[in-house]
Amino acid sequence: MNIGEWVRKWTAIQPHKKAVIFEESSLTYEELSTQANQLANALRRKGTQKGDRVGVLLYNSTEYVEIILALSTIGAILVPLNWRLSGAELEFILEDSGADTLIFGEEFTDVVRAIKPNIPVKEGNYICVGKGICSWARNYEETIKGEPPKEYEAKTSEDGEDPQIIMYTSGTTGLPKGAILSHRKTFYNVLNADIYYGLTSEDINLVSRPLFHSGGLLVNVAPMLYKGGTIILKKRFRPQEILEGIEKHRVTVIEAAATMFNFILQQCDLKKYDLSSLRCCVTGGERVPHSLLEECFNRGITISQIYGQTETSTLTWLPMRDAKRKLGSVGIPVFHGNVKVINKEGREVKPGEVGEIIVSGPILMTGYWRRPQQTQEAITDGWLHTGDLAKRDDEGFFYVVDREKDMFISGGENVYPAEVEKVYLENPKISDVAVVGVPDEKWGEAGIVFIVMKNGEEMSEEDALKYSEGKLAKYKIPKHVEFLEELPMTGSEKIKRRNLREDYLNRKTKKAS
Repeated sequence: MNIGEWVRKWTAIQPHKKAVIFEESSLTYEELSTQANQLANALRRKGTQKGDRVGVLLYNSTEYVEIILALSTIGAILVPLNWRLSGAELEFILEDSGADTLIFGEEFTDVVRAIKPNIPVKEGNYICVGKGICSWARNYEETIKGEPPKEYEAKTSEDGEDPQIIMYTSGTTGLPKGAILSHRKTFYNVLNADIYYGLTSEDINLVSRPLFHSGGLLVNVAPMLYKGGTIILKKRFRPQEILEGIEKHRVTVIEAAATMFNFILQQCDLKKYDLSSLRCCVTGGERVPHSLLEECFNRGITISQIYGQTETSTLTWLPMRDAKRKLGSVGIPVFHGNVKVINKEGREVKPGEVGEIIVSGPILMTGYWRRPQQTQEAITDGWLHTGDLAKRDDEGFFYVVDREKDMFISGGENVYPAEVEKVYLENPKISDVAVVGVPDEKWGEAGIVFIVMKNGEEMSEEDALKYSEGKLAKYKIPKHVEFLEELPMTGSEKIKRRNLREDYLNRKTKKAS
């Protein structure tokens, strides 16, 4: 079940096959295996052992893939760090995880230097990737240079229960929690991805999601290494480069956030590119407007949806053959995993009824790092409670309604922000939108809609509030509106609703005083 072994085995079968292509460089399976072996030997020589936590603060790169393989082989635990976070947030994760080694890109030297006195990383255990020279950090290339390329025997349990990754959740409802992801979980997630992508060793996957994200690492990269395919790795998402990459490398599989597909449609003329190699386009990780899916269909791109969480990775998938027929559905449960929709009493709901999604099986996290109480609250009798609300149709296809914690009650009626947002996203002038509940003297709570307009478009507050009249029940229609340049987002492209609500209430309090 160890990902480090997969690359070695493919090296014996296809040593000269391209494994990773990044910018102007590439690594064959043999070269990738050699580099990962050298790093594993270097880390072992300096004292890194099974169970040690290693923080990684890097943009997507070939080095990132090498690090993933080397740490997995050693049995050390990867702590991927979101490079969008502030120094204080990075400090919290490194302290919470107890990471004693940090591998970082030269672009992050200043932030690492600033937090260095307050994190548990040992002196001599800072490794910098890049050409920058730092007196207190070793250079990555120099670290592995001269190390023997011999294979290092994997130091993880045969049942795969040893931790592989501690991946911190985005913290939209409080402090981030470290989800412990075992080698077993990665393996079964990969088996699921193999099925819903329909992978072969001839597949080529273009990956622009950051590798600190479950989608980038476990939904995209890991399955390709398991099947012996090729990864086209991008440092950042740039719409034109994505399309150029698809055409140049004859990409067959691509998974990206709905926001990214939206940028492609807004900024690029698809007719200028040969996208005929694509056979599988997938999106997940955030809200997916029907209008976006329809526009993609109309412009020759069929997009399927997957749904999951950090704690489970993918737990439902929509087969490509059903993408148009089941527009808006996140599909059916993955092959290796059990998914239900239950009510407050814990009973499975009937088709068409809204309930909470719960999941069990080998795709579950082990628990939250050093948080036994929160683990017990999340997992009951082997079932993880996602906090997401959904319904099933008569054929067993799931439709996500909203986050249970995002729901608010107005005049005694439940309001699901995603339902309201869906209506506003149908407006051709609107680029993005978020709805949250705020205190209201008359109704208990009422909705406020935060709107990001498309470039060059305008809308008055009155028009924004009237827009949903006749499209929604009266109690669902927002009572307030604010226009923003952009919405606050987490690293995994989720809206920071809590921030929106708190900022709004703080401004309101200041005005009142």
